[in-house]
Amino acid sequence: MEVWEEELEPVSPNGHYFNSSVLSISVLGVLEFEIPIEDSQTLSLLENVFLPINPRFSSIMIENNGKKQWKRVEVKPEDHVKTPIFPSNLSNESYDEYFDDYISSIATKRFPQDKPLWEVHVIKYPNSNAAGNVIFKLHHALGDGYSLMGALLSCLQRADNPSLPLTFPSLLPSETKSENIMTKTISSLLSTISDFWWGISKSFKGEDDPSPIKSSKNGLELAPITISTITISLDRIRLIKSKLGVTINGVLTGMVFLGSRLYMQEMNQSSREAHSTALVLLNTRIMANYTSIEEMVKPDSKSPWGNHFTFVHVPIPKLTEFSNVLDYVWKTHNIIKQKRNSSAIYFTSGLLKMLNKFGGHEAASRYVRSTLKNSSMVITSMIGPVEKMSLANQPIKGFYFMTVGTPEELDISIVSYMGKVKLAFTVKKGIIDPQKLKLCMENALNMISNAADKNSMQNSTEEQSHI
Repeated sequence: MEVWEEELEPVSPNGHYFNSSVLSISVLGVLEFEIPIEDSQTLSLLENVFLPINPRFSSIMIENNGKKQWKRVEVKPEDHVKTPIFPSNLSNESYDEYFDDYISSIATKRFPQDKPLWEVHVIKYPNSNAAGNVIFKLHHALGDGYSLMGALLSCLQRADNPSLPLTFPSLLPSETKSENIMTKTISSLLSTISDFWWGISKSFKGEDDPSPIKSSKNGLELAPITISTITISLDRIRLIKSKLGVTINGVLTGMVFLGSRLYMQEMNQSSREAHSTALVLLNTRIMANYTSIEEMVKPDSKSPWGNHFTFVHVPIPKLTEFSNVLDYVWKTHNIIKQKRNSSAIYFTSGLLKMLNKFGGHEAASRYVRSTLKNSSMVITSMIGPVEKMSLANQPIKGFYFMTVGTPEELDISIVSYMGKVKLAFTVKKGIIDPQKLKLCMENALNMISNAADKNSMQNSTEEQSHI
């Protein structure tokens, strides 16, 4: 393999954390195609569009004087493209099983360290969701979801007019009630201290109670996985949002938390009192919307390439705490709002840097692993385009992503696309029943939607009675 003679780029601390003897975390992005896949342009697209996006796609990690660095190498795209062969002429349902088994097999394999840390898998067989699929497997050391989503979008075009840019939903913040500055400052300070201390306790020794979504097993990083998805209309979520006075994330998180509790109760009644928490990943960049790749790689970019995120521990409310489903959603919304406004998320990043400085990358990796393992689930979300996308003029009907190589039993990823929201549930086989979990999530959404309708009608009746 030819190596470029140029200055070596140091691997970021987060890159070390995610590619160590303790952890090896990757992101899988799945594109669902409307028509059978024609892959004659795959190698050309990778060479001319994908590889130039960032030098890391043409680099390997090497160790130099005890420090890891990115080293440019010559890349042969054909070495990174896999096209599996399944039996012919099977039903879509049968190909569902082959697809699930294939995703599980690539998710549990570590990348070889002598080649750049990415792969593309072209699945030409139809299943219940698509006429074919393309899976991008990208190591988390290359960048976080924001960076990798930006890279993926650089390879795609608008299906209706490739000359126009993809657009994204507005991220304008909701109006907030004015508060006394002193009150707000004191509240934020107290929340920061409480959240940071609680987060440290959770990460070091505060493992969640065993439950149907949380086992006490070790070494689940390479355990087989199963994925199930739910697609929801954004208009439906917006309607619930407006009726309850919460955010879209508040509705979705409330649904996830309620669905998880319903699943736990159905599988084991005694788990209704289990102490359970979710780890929610947050982007720490100043700008939330995607910027061009050219802007991301600038040294002073406000939306830089790399791993720029942190996590917050969020307690999952118990069903026994409320008699009303809407109280459950409002409680979840308020918890998430308080956690997002706390400065503890930045102290968490500082703690990792301190562990890295005094204990080395392996110590920081162990802390990240412990944080993941001690939680009952991890939730991450991203915003996708409003318009339909295409890859080499082949329309994409849907897409989703997931994080793999982690020690927890349940990962939930959320992404919007073309007026819909897709939730992907990645579970460890033999621990969580994916179909029952999916049904409980759908039941939770229906319960919230029906309660919101009823609440809205009651409010309307009360208003009319006062006229």
